[in-house]
Amino acid sequence: MNIDLSAFPATIDTLHLVLGISAILFLVLFLTKKKSSTDQNAQENNIEASAANIEQPVEKTVPEVTEAEADSLLLKESTPEAALQLLTLLQQEARFIDFIQEDLSAYSDADIGAAARVVHEGSKKILNDYFTLEAIRREEEETAVSILEGFNASEVRLTGNVVGNAPFNGILIHKGWKVSEVKLPKLAAGHDASIVAPAEVEL
Repeated sequence: MNIDLSAFPATIDTLHLVLGISAILFLVLFLTKKKSSTDQNAQENNIEASAANIEQPVEKTVPEVTEAEADSLLLKESTPEAALQLLTLLQQEARFIDFIQEDLSAYSDADIGAAARVVHEGSKKILNDYFTLEAIRREEEETAVSILEGFNASEVRLTGNVVGNAPFNGILIHKGWKVSEVKLPKLAAGHDASIVAPAEVEL
């Protein structure tokens, strides 16, 4: 393909010069605007991505707790079934409730002693069968002992003139007991544990 250069004007008049410059300006503005729009979109996308990555704070609402509810949270409530079961066993083996509920003022010391022997033997049998007991202190009672710093206040109760901080030196009045194992029998479903001793009717 041959191009005839003689067809192009030798000189450029003012009108063509203005049109050319305007075209170039429009081209520059178009390219600038397009680049600005592209940068703005990229920036908005970056902002949205950053916002998505930022962990939104979660409002934690603390429920209002009444004074009674606060006290109940601090205290551990125990179920009565085990205590009722123990009372039942003591009544069965030692007539414990009968002995405690009896008015002993009309009986002599000898009569009370004889009844107490039955209660003692039956109660001891219950303890040996269903509980494993261990002494808290191994020392003999009425001997000198030293209570070191950091002692367990639930295991050792200090009495008398308690002044200052541990270690304490004193006399062991009682060695204490703790239960290391409980082996109470399981209750059948629907069993009424509140009946610790049924009424007896002889026919």
